[in-house]
Amino acid sequence: MKLTKTLLAIGLVQLALATPALAQSALDQIREAGVLRIGTEGTYAPFTYHDATGELIGFDVEIGREIAERIGVEAEFVEGPWDGLIAGIDANRYDVVINQVGITEERQAKYDFSEPYIASRAALIVRADNEDILSFEDLEGKRAAQTLTSNYGQMAEEAGAELVGTEGFDQSIALVLQGRADATINDSLSFYDFKKQQPDAQVKIAATQADASYSGVLLAKGKPELLAAINEALAGLEEDGTYAEISEKYFGEDVSQ
Repeated sequence: MKLTKTLLAIGLVQLALATPALAQSALDQIREAGVLRIGTEGTYAPFTYHDATGELIGFDVEIGREIAERIGVEAEFVEGPWDGLIAGIDANRYDVVINQVGITEERQAKYDFSEPYIASRAALIVRADNEDILSFEDLEGKRAAQTLTSNYGQMAEEAGAELVGTEGFDQSIALVLQGRADATINDSLSFYDFKKQQPDAQVKIAATQADASYSGVLLAKGKPELLAAINEALAGLEEDGTYAEISEKYFGEDVSQ
């Protein structure tokens, strides 16, 4: 009888050793470590950049800090160039990327995204006193200041505009203000940032595209608990008005929709 009990005890020990412990979820690991590692550029104002004192600030930075706080950990930002930012997820350099990463089918095939937290639309920008251009169709025969190889330049050309080549957003806006171009099609977020910095600039949005491009928090697939926690945090930001405060601070507008 004693031998049987001994063999039974040995068998239970062997079974315990052979049975792997339940693996921690990614969320549990983050909470145990006490930090959410966030990949970001640090060179892309107004989303993620350094102020005059060297502190990392920006819209995405504040969103990231809020998500981490609501998960119950600290935000730890890991900076790197855009070209290698998403690949850093594969190398486990960080847990998520928060850096205006557009939600696309190609990326969704390999990674998971949170619910969208910011929307961008093509905006038709004209001088504040322009009453002739009220829609994209009104660009027919007009001069549009555009970077020639951009999607926005293609949109303007398809609308019948004559393109005036520029090197970027700032030059496009300058040509519109100088009257050397009638309009420019550009990113709505860039415009809101510009107007926040220069509220007296005599330009306005005449129209925006109905369809928006959305960005979300990117993370590796197979981490459902972490994804759910991030989405819960984002929903909380919306509900308690924190998102609106951050959005107003950087854009002077609600940029969630």
